Amino acid sequence: MSQSDANRPAADSRLLERLATPATDDGLEDLDAAALAYSERAAEAGAAERAALRESLTRLCLPFAGRLARRYRGRGETFEDIEQVARLGLVKAIDRYDPERGSFTAYAVITISGEIKRHFRDKTWGVHVPRRVQDLSLEVGHATMVLTSMLSRTPTAAEIAERLGAPLPAVLEAQESAAGYSPSSLNAPVGGGDGAVEFGDLLGGVDSDLELVDDKVTVADLLLRLPARERRMLAMRFYGNRTQAEIAAELNISQMHVSRLLSRALTWLREAMLSDTPPRWEGAESRYERHPMQVEAVREGSVVVARVRGEVDRDTAERMRIGLRHAIGLAGRDAVVVDLSGVPLLDAAGVAVLVDAASAAAVAEVPLTLAGAQPYVASILSVTGLSRLLQD
Repeated sequence: MSQSDANRPAADSRLLERLATPATDDGLEDLDAAALAYSERAAEAGAAERAALRESLTRLCLPFAGRLARRYRGRGETFEDIEQVARLGLVKAIDRYDPERGSFTAYAVITISGEIKRHFRDKTWGVHVPRRVQDLSLEVGHATMVLTSMLSRTPTAAEIAERLGAPLPAVLEAQESAAGYSPSSLNAPVGGGDGAVEFGDLLGGVDSDLELVDDKVTVADLLLRLPARERRMLAMRFYGNRTQAEIAAELNISQMHVSRLLSRALTWLREAMLSDTPPRWEGAESRYERHPMQVEAVREGSVVVARVRGEVDRDTAERMRIGLRHAIGLAGRDAVVVDLSGVPLLDAAGVAVLVDAASAAAVAEVPLTLAGAQPYVASILSVTGLSRLLQD
């Protein structure tokens, strides 16, 4: 490379500076001549020389971009960030400039201003706001500062609308949307002293119990479909916080029976909650159809055997009482053996029936014994005074 070629970028840089005219009335340089000279030389230059020319024109135009950036100060963004965006817009303007399309200065103003507005629109808003409202909000903010300086007071929305030539409702919408530009932090402290709380703690949240309202209403309706005894047991267990033993003592039934009844009621409630049409309540009557409690009196020689099958509780005790009375009447003076081998459950009501049968047999002078009791039933009989009737 010759000495003249080495000194050419410096000479071109000085040429571009000489071609830049003084600032115009609006405070911006007229850079058209410098940009035109850059375009002519860059078209004939090599890659290295073109890069040097581009850098020289960029440095020359930096004050121009800085003055444009200062127009957007005081809008919630630091001037350094705005200046960086303006310089980026300047580089884009230089790279895209076509002399055949007109003035470089006008094109640079449009490109840099558009880049700054795009930065405010896309990077600085804390809440999504339509683009037209964002652009108008920026103009409203600038007009507010100008009118405040001119009027020595805060301008009204009507005055701002008149200056911008915009409809009053649009200006009001832009002023309202300005709150979404930099929303307050939820972690900002509120109040002073040791008792200060965060702003987010003062805001209402989603009430998780609202999701349960529908379930509670549905359950309340389904509870009314249950028999009175099951409703009472559920209320004692889940509203009164009573134990199964306490419920059994109050209702005069066994704890196992309470557990079984609660399980049956809760199972039905779950099925009803998950179906559009509540299933049929399978209470005592339907249960007996599937697992009937029966008393069969059969004479076997000189003995009448009363075979009891099924669970004996308050719902079935009366049926067993009638069956045992029939067996005692059938025996005449012969002995009656009550076969309990098919009874898995016997509650207080069943015990009362056996006591009644023993009393009726004593009056009729009929020997009555209990046979085949399962361990659980035998343990109940052993503490009720009926153990004397058990066969060895």
